[in-house]
Amino acid sequence: MASSSTPKYNSNSLENSSSKRTLKDGTNWEQNEEIPRLPGETRVTDKDVIYMCPFNGPVKGRVLLFTLIFSLLELLLQDPVVILNVPLGVISRIEKMGGASSRGENSYGLDITCKDMRNLRFALKQEGHSRRDIFEVLTKYAFPQSHNLLFFAFVNEEKFSENGWMVYNPMSEYRRQVSYYSCHCLVQLSHLPACIEEFLLSTVGRGWNCNLKKKTAFLYRSCGYLSVFFIALYVILEKCHQPLVGMSGKRNKDDERYLDIIREANGQVSKLTIYDARPNVNAVANKATGGGYEGEDAYPNAELFFLDIHNIHVMRESLKKLKDIVYPNVEESHWLSSLESTHWLEHIKLVLTGAIQVADKVSSGRSSVLVHCSDGWDRTAQLTSLAMLMLDSYYRTIEGFEVLVQKEWISFGHKFASRIGHGDKNHADTDRSPIFLQFIDCVWQMSKQ
Repeated sequence: MASSSTPKYNSNSLENSSSKRTLKDGTNWEQNEEIPRLPGETRVTDKDVIYMCPFNGPVKGRVLLFTLIFSLLELLLQDPVVILNVPLGVISRIEKMGGASSRGENSYGLDITCKDMRNLRFALKQEGHSRRDIFEVLTKYAFPQSHNLLFFAFVNEEKFSENGWMVYNPMSEYRRQVSYYSCHCLVQLSHLPACIEEFLLSTVGRGWNCNLKKKTAFLYRSCGYLSVFFIALYVILEKCHQPLVGMSGKRNKDDERYLDIIREANGQVSKLTIYDARPNVNAVANKATGGGYEGEDAYPNAELFFLDIHNIHVMRESLKKLKDIVYPNVEESHWLSSLESTHWLEHIKLVLTGAIQVADKVSSGRSSVLVHCSDGWDRTAQLTSLAMLMLDSYYRTIEGFEVLVQKEWISFGHKFASRIGHGDKNHADTDRSPIFLQFIDCVWQMSKQ
């Protein structure tokens, strides 16, 4: 195991030694005199509200909005008191409930949709503009990107003993994988067979789906997405985007030669194995927009397999359906059929099955493997990181898992901000998708089954 230590989160900044229990909606029952704060956090506003708890009914309380956390302190004459904490980064959407003409008890207030599957509703009095004040301030701090404010990580003043960005060091990680002796480091993020010439690399990227500038494409398309894991001599696990074949069947001789060199570097098998994460029909359809897949004519020394994993839009809709059946109430009588209708576990199964195929081909088959989807930073990251988790016990340690996430997800360009919607108020953005959440679910399934 590498000797570098990693930053540890100080939980004492968020809670004290008081006893507490957590309800289904995340409510903490604590014996506190005041709400704990994160370092550097300041109170912005507080208002009287009624929390419409889906389990216990309406409860009077007081909303306290800090620069990092939105809290509800229930002011009932009870012991212990109730504190509902909602980190601002968890908030996905804020909507006004009711209007000036609304009648009926608790029909005027705010609805808050969270990324952790909670839906929170607060009723307020119509007089005094309290709803407007809370809505404006909460929207401002929950969505800093939309209001030109700093993100939470730059506001939190907690001190860490180590620099978390240094958890993953590319050179240290490659040195740890000492089995691949015949490679030298061409760029910081890539190891490649020494026989690949620079002029070839500078042109390979043109045959792949990449919207980056030429220099960046050289680093990340031609090099950085390839040769990221070595389990035995000359056995390589690679990752990339789809090739730009199009309807006309365009070919790129340099790219074809490049993959052939990767195959030849192995010497133990006659073909390079390519796993395309997409369903076959989707890969064919991508030709209409200039994409495609590796055909037999252009890549006679490669074998191609489709893993039938659907795209980000299918996963987003699947999670929405899952949320509908688990919060706030679970209908026990139709639970299994309702769960099946979400297709969430089916998607988890397909991702895990694909990762198993990749790991088995590298480990048992001693074959070099190329993995890609449409863009190379969603399904591809899931497959390669899960396969590495299966192949290398180091990644199953806390430090190793941190290295794995930073290497396979962050350094290779997974769009965390777009997929999760960090700081952005556009709840309906079609780029949002639970790709990393799905990966974490896969890891949980691996650890439990």
